[in-house]
Amino acid sequence: MKPIKILIADAQSILREGLKSILDYEEDMKVVATAENGVQVYDRTVTFSPNVILIDIMVLQMNGLETIHAIKRDYPNTVILVLTNNDEEENIINALYLGATGYLLKDISRSRLIQAIREAATGDFILPSNIALKLAGKLFRLSEGERKQEQLSMLGLSDREKEIAYMVAEGYTNRQIASSLYISNGTVKNYISAIYSKVGTSDRLKAASYLKEFVV
Repeated sequence: MKPIKILIADAQSILREGLKSILDYEEDMKVVATAENGVQVYDRTVTFSPNVILIDIMVLQMNGLETIHAIKRDYPNTVILVLTNNDEEENIINALYLGATGYLLKDISRSRLIQAIREAATGDFILPSNIALKLAGKLFRLSEGERKQEQLSMLGLSDREKEIAYMVAEGYTNRQIASSLYISNGTVKNYISAIYSKVGTSDRLKAASYLKEFVV
């Protein structure tokens, strides 16, 4: 049986080294790479093709959320588990929405972490009860409109990009968008290119269909 190939991403070298020692001790696991920032995570995912990425959302140079989005866009079969001290509701929601398979806090026990990695590698969704309660509380407090705004924010869209994203979803042409917002066609094209990049497609129909989920 092939071992689970793991990439560890954390800004602190002592934590990377400690986790590597713990996981390499397991016969069915192998740490193939470590990284201290998001750029390294992406590059080493390309090089080492890990099955599971264990990432702290506080990594720098393309933060953890941006890294999750980029990897799940380009390598959708890679499993991403967040391991962090940050338990803010917004970060939990964003990480899971962007494709993380689970969200763990660093006070987790060694045995539970190992179990979580094994379960995630086989397709299970990992969400400890304390994190699930935070998530449920946040979603319960949001109205439908606020949830849609929250989802758009998860894509990292600026206020102007959100405005244009609404129009794209409603079928506006570039010329109509430019006329409505009193900006040039070239400016509209630049904004739409940025939106395409964040959505993960260069096809206008696909982008419109995707964005429409948050508009109607």
